[in-house]
Amino acid sequence: MTRTNDKPGAPAKLIKLFGRQDNASGYELRDFLTRSGVEFEWQELTCDDDCAKALGMPELENVQLPVVELTNGDRLFGPSTKELAVKLGLMSNPSLREYDVSIYGAGPAGLSAAVYAASEGLKTVLIERDAVGGQAGTTSMIENYLGFPDGIAGADLAERARQQALKFGVEILMMREGVNAEFRNGKIRVDLADGGEMVARANICATGVDWRRLGLPNEADLLHAGIYYGAGASEAPLCKDEHVFIVGGGNSAGQAVMHLADYAKKVTMLVRDDALSASMSSYLIERIKGSSNVEVLYNSEVTELDGDAALGKLKYRHGDTSDVWVDTKRLFVAIGGMPHTEWAQGTDIMRDRAGYLVTGHDLIKDGISPSSWKLDRAPHFLETSVAGSFAAGDVRHRSIKRVATAVGEGAMAVTFVHQYLEETA
Repeated sequence: MTRTNDKPGAPAKLIKLFGRQDNASGYELRDFLTRSGVEFEWQELTCDDDCAKALGMPELENVQLPVVELTNGDRLFGPSTKELAVKLGLMSNPSLREYDVSIYGAGPAGLSAAVYAASEGLKTVLIERDAVGGQAGTTSMIENYLGFPDGIAGADLAERARQQALKFGVEILMMREGVNAEFRNGKIRVDLADGGEMVARANICATGVDWRRLGLPNEADLLHAGIYYGAGASEAPLCKDEHVFIVGGGNSAGQAVMHLADYAKKVTMLVRDDALSASMSSYLIERIKGSSNVEVLYNSEVTELDGDAALGKLKYRHGDTSDVWVDTKRLFVAIGGMPHTEWAQGTDIMRDRAGYLVTGHDLIKDGISPSSWKLDRAPHFLETSVAGSFAAGDVRHRSIKRVATAVGEGAMAVTFVHQYLEETA
């Protein structure tokens, strides 16, 4: 399987991956490269002889899979995504001691904020704990985003935005994560997981959401070895002649169904409710209903998973019928998300019961601002309970979970950042 990339300005590195589909590390590398816009070729190894022949190594026991072969011939054995990112030159260190604005999360909201902030002259740094794109980056095809009548893959849209941000001078720090935030002397200071510190006069949180789990006993053991969250854009070409399952009834699940249906022999969609989600776009509903190899089972849920090193079968309950065991190698889960706001614990930033960041007028109760609010004015629309700290996109309380909305909020947040910087100059 080859992941090709013809986007202008994208990393022009064709590398090779050797491994097995039931290896979780192999999936993590495929997924990372797909979302990072890096061209690669995947070679499936089915036995020891294949590995020895492909790698030119007589002893397989000395080879740790997956193996990555770079364009210069260097090989990495069982690398982490961070190690691979370093080798590909996708990681860098901050060049400034202090920035005008730091943006956390490189999904649509964060990328939009970065483009607008840097293009308007702000010293901007964008920090992302994984690959650019967020949940949108895992989406196989976005067909209702303005300006792309033929649709665009989430990874492609994210890569275009990344290139645009770089053009305006944004510093993008990939594979970095903040572990502790402190607001002191009108600035945000964040300790990074790798030991560094990020200081900025204002910040925008666009950390988005993490995929919600099924909550089954051995789910974590099979993660990335048959259990995948989201559309599985990198896995679809590997599903030929397979019967795969998808859990969920919203747009993300619908997009995954249609993408996988182009490759798999059969796709079964398990929907908990008695209809597809009211939030699913009508064009997706019509396509799902019209697909000959797609089966939709309502009032259904996965109740058990089985497999040793990888998923081998699952049990699901359909309506009032008895639980049914089916053989399958792949289950894709797209049942919404949980906000990535653990970093806000211990700070004055308010979250709602579900963990989303509360902003603007929602902070005001009976005409009174929260105790952490130190300014005479009311919080701006996207401002959190700490002045100068803004939120945009899916991570925000009562946000509309759409790519276009996230992009708009990212741009809007920069306008408020300008106002805050002017009033505190």
